[in-house]
Amino acid sequence: MLDIYAGKNALKTIQQHGFKQELFTTMLGASGGPKWFSLFGLDKFLFGEYFKNRTTELNLIGSSAGAFRFAALSQQQPVEAITRLATLYSQTQYSQNANATEITDKAITLLNEVLGEKGCREIINNPIFKAHFVVAKCQGLTSFEHKFPLMLGLVASMVFNQVDRGLLAKQYQRFVYHHPNSKLKVHDNFNFNTQYQPLNQENLATSLLASGSIPIVMKGIQDIIGSPKGMYRDGGIIDYHFDLDITPANGLTLYPHFSSMPKAGWFDKNLNRKVNAKYYENTVMLVPSNEFIARLPFAKIPNRKDFTDLDAKTRLDYWQTVLRESDYLAEEFAKVIATSRTENIRLIE
Repeated sequence: MLDIYAGKNALKTIQQHGFKQELFTTMLGASGGPKWFSLFGLDKFLFGEYFKNRTTELNLIGSSAGAFRFAALSQQQPVEAITRLATLYSQTQYSQNANATEITDKAITLLNEVLGEKGCREIINNPIFKAHFVVAKCQGLTSFEHKFPLMLGLVASMVFNQVDRGLLAKQYQRFVYHHPNSKLKVHDNFNFNTQYQPLNQENLATSLLASGSIPIVMKGIQDIIGSPKGMYRDGGIIDYHFDLDITPANGLTLYPHFSSMPKAGWFDKNLNRKVNAKYYENTVMLVPSNEFIARLPFAKIPNRKDFTDLDAKTRLDYWQTVLRESDYLAEEFAKVIATSRTENIRLIE
C-alpha cells in the first residue's frame, strides 16, 4: 500500500537508528490541490501520533496545498484542523461556469474556517511545528490580472522553462513567509531571488491564500501587508514539488508525497527533467503505491480536473472514498515504524 523511498544518507541513518521521529527536522508539503487527499491519513497519523510528543522543532515547508496543510498542522489541535481542511475542501462546489472571483471567494471562506479565531496566533506561536509558506511574486506580464496579458506571460514562462528553468527567475521571485523564530534558508541551482518575511497576524492569512492562488483559476494577491508591492501567486509556480537545498541541514527531511517522481516547478509537470538527487540525500518519501491507487475509484488519485470531468455527486463520493482509504497508508507506516524494517525501502536516485 505504501512505498518508501530514501536518499542514500537517509537510508543509512534509518538502517542504523530506525524510524525515530526525532531524526526528522524538516517536512515538505507539495503543491497539487486535491492530490493531497491521498495523504490525509498520513497527516493525521504523523501529527496525532508520530510527532505528538515531540520536543524539538520541525520545520514545515509547503507551497499551495502543502502550505494549506501545514497551516492546519501547526495549530494546537492539528488533527482537528487538518480534518476541517479535508472536509471543507473535499465538499467544495462551484457554479457551472465559476470564474476566478467565485473560486477565490470560496478559498477565502475555506481558509477562514480552517484558521478560525485562534489559528493565526497558534501558528505564529507554535514552538515546535514551524510553518513556512512558499509564494511566487510575479513580474512583467505575469503580474497582470487581465486574462490576455497573463496568459501571454504564462506561455512565455513555459517556453523559458523548456529552455532553462533558471530563466523563470526573470519573471518570478520566491518569497518564504516563515515562523518568526525560524532560521531556515533555501537555495537552488537556478539563482531564484529568495526573500524571507516573518509571519504575523497581518500577513499570515493573505500569504497563505497567495501560496495557493493558481494563475487564471484564482485571482492573484496584490500587495501583501508588510511585503514589497506587487502581485503574489501560487508558490508551486517555482516550487511545485521542490528542488531545494535546505539549511541548516541538521537532520532528515520527511516528505509524504503523492508521486515518486517529484518535479521542481509547475512548468516541469510534463517534462522529463529530474530534480537534483543531491538535494534528496537526506530525504524519506512516503508515497501511495500503485497497488493503493488501483484500489481507488477510477484507479487514480484526485486532481483539479475532477471539478470539470465529473458531476458533483460523483466527485464528492469519490473524494470521500479517497479520504477514508488514505488511512491504510497510515496503518502501513505505523507497521514500518513498529518493526523498523528497511529492506523494502527504495533508493532515491
